[in-house]
Amino acid sequence: MRTARNIAAAGAVTALVVGATAGLTTTASAAPNVTPQGVCGSAYKTVNTAPIGSLGTVYLTYNPSNGKNCVATIRANPGTAKDMSTYIYVPDTDAYAGDSGAFTSYAGPGYVYGKGHCVSWGGHISNVYVSVENSNCASLREHRVTDIR
Repeated sequence: MRTARNIAAAGAVTALVVGATAGLTTTASAAPNVTPQGVCGSAYKTVNTAPIGSLGTVYLTYNPSNGKNCVATIRANPGTAKDMSTYIYVPDTDAYAGDSGAFTSYAGPGYVYGKGHCVSWGGHISNVYVSVENSNCASLREHRVTDIR
């Protein structure tokens, strides 16, 4: 079983792999009839995306009512099963979720509680990997104390 530290290290490695494939930065659209909301749930709004070359996109979504993030990797052209993954990691809390395997249209969903925390997330399709580290750092909710003496 992979630990969150191994995942974080793998994220750093995938960032290097992505740098090596910088020529593949064409934005891809989601597979027909597959949306991040269809994978994660209708209450989840897309807050960030990362293209995986021309093969697909990793979507980071957030549900403000429960404070959870969800991540899904969606292929641009579904078809024969391909090796795919999606992951999300919260460094502050060491929370991790992911999905990997051979899929025909998407990998995921992966859910973690992320309210007020930075998240690291990404995924891959075939041999193209994407990793986004420490992003979407929402401000912690303001805490006010009223002192009546």
